[in-house]
Formats: sequence, structure tokens, C-alpha cells
Amino acid sequence: MTKVFMLHTRRFLQLLMVSIVLVMCISTVHAAECERPTRLRFSLVPQSDVQTDIAVLQPLFDELQIAIGMPVDVKTPSSYGAVIEGVLAGTVDLARLGPAAYISTKKQDPGITAFATVTRNNVKQGNEDIFYYSILIVRKDSAYQTIESLRGKKIALVDPDSTSGALIPRHVFSKQAGLPLEKYFSQVVYSGAHDQSMLNVSKSRVDAAFISSAALATPVASGKLKSEEFRTLWTSTPIPGNPFVLRSQLCPDLKRKIIGVFLGQGGNTNKPLMQSLNAIRFVPVSDQDYEILRNLP
Repeated sequence: MTKVFMLHTRRFLQLLMVSIVLVMCISTVHAAECERPTRLRFSLVPQSDVQTDIAVLQPLFDELQIAIGMPVDVKTPSSYGAVIEGVLAGTVDLARLGPAAYISTKKQDPGITAFATVTRNNVKQGNEDIFYYSILIVRKDSAYQTIESLRGKKIALVDPDSTSGALIPRHVFSKQAGLPLEKYFSQVVYSGAHDQSMLNVSKSRVDAAFISSAALATPVASGKLKSEEFRTLWTSTPIPGNPFVLRSQLCPDLKRKIIGVFLGQGGNTNKPLMQSLNAIRFVPVSDQDYEILRNLP
């Protein structure tokens, strides 16, 4: 009886140990399914001066901190690519990307979620609009009146991953012009930000620049640059607005709280925030809204 009892006891203990290991494994798997950071890490692709961009969004960070119960840390980007890498590496939880930067990130991590952008007032149509455009600008007092007059001149792009400031010009403008940018223009340079491209045009450091129409409509560099200083020689087809995205590993309840800050109460009623963004409200977006950019040549 003692041997039988000891045998059963040994088997029971073996099964118990196996069960404990299985429970620990299952718990680990479930824990790995989502992540709950102690601080929400935000970053953004630079549209103008980075510190200005961050200051504009401070009311949003304040709302997020209250809603999710944790501090919001802002990771200052060095480039579009740095923000993409941050989202993919899990060092950035929430980001504002450019449309093309979003497509690139989504391709590498299908789990990331684009959930919101802003609407702006479309004066011509008399309604709200989530779209913007890639535009080619020159100084208003310059001699350049047509696209052809810029042939052989110096042009500024924004960043290699900028939708309106590089990719649309390279794929769409080049096709219309019949030549790659480097052959149509004498020199192509990168400025790093839309407002810097505008400043380069204003100071005649370059002859023209491709920028976002939203950047032209927003007060730049503390009022030192005004849209009236520039002439637009080319405008692209509509581009969907910059999406705010969440990395895939965040826990669902945390994602819901974050999205609620953006889209609750009809799209966020924080008037100072909307005025700073030159926007009307946040609206939902989905991956399908950016399908047009996947079809670029």
C-alpha cells in the first residue's frame, strides 16, 4: 500500500507540476498578447518646427493623461524614419504619421491601427475636408510663372518619407513632367520640414519647393512667413490627412481610452487645440482611406 500510495503521490506531484508549468505558460502567452506601458510614449513626423508641433499638441497630451491615468512622454523625432522605427520597435505607442509613412509602417506591422485625422474647412466647397495636397511653391515676386520656367532650377523636398513633400512629387509630378526630378531640376535638396522649405524659398536659397497645402495654410515660424508670400504653380490630386496610429501590442482597453479622447463628443471639443491645429475636429479613419497611396508607381 505504501508503494502504491507513494507512486500515486509521485504521479500527482508530477501532474501538479505540469499543470503549474502549463498555467504559467498560458499566463505568459496572454500577458504577451498585449502590453500596458507605465507611460504613454508619443512621437510625430515633423510638419514644421518640432518643438512648435509638440507645443500645439500639449492640450491633447493633457487630456490623454487624465483619460488613461498615466503620463505622456513625447519622443522628439530626428526624421520620419525614426518615428516609423519607434512604432515598429515598440518604443513609440501613439504617433502622428504622414500617409506614406503610415503605409510603410503598416506594411511592416499589419497590426498597427490608424484611427483618426483632422478635418479642415474647405472654403471652396463650403464643408469639412480630411484631404490636403502636394503643392509646388515659388516666391510670389519671382519671375517663375509656370512649371516649365522652373526647369533647370534648384528645388527643395521635405524628407524622403514625406508624402506631399517628396513621394507625390517623385511619383506623380515626375510622371506629368516626363522626367525624374533630378533631371528636370538642376539640384534637389531636402530641408527636413515643410516650414523650412518655405523659409528656403522665402530666402531664395532654393527657387521652389514641394510642400503640404496644410503647411501653407498654417501660420509658420511665429508669423514670420505668410501664405501671401508664395505662388502655387502645381497642385496634386487629394491626399488623405495625416493619421494618428496606435502600435499593435497595446492592450485593447487602453486603445479604447486613447481613441475616446480623439473621437469622443463628436471628435474632441477642445477649441484651443483645434485652433492651434488649424482644424475643426478629429474624425475616424481606416486603413482603406489610404489605399490610394499603395497604388503609387
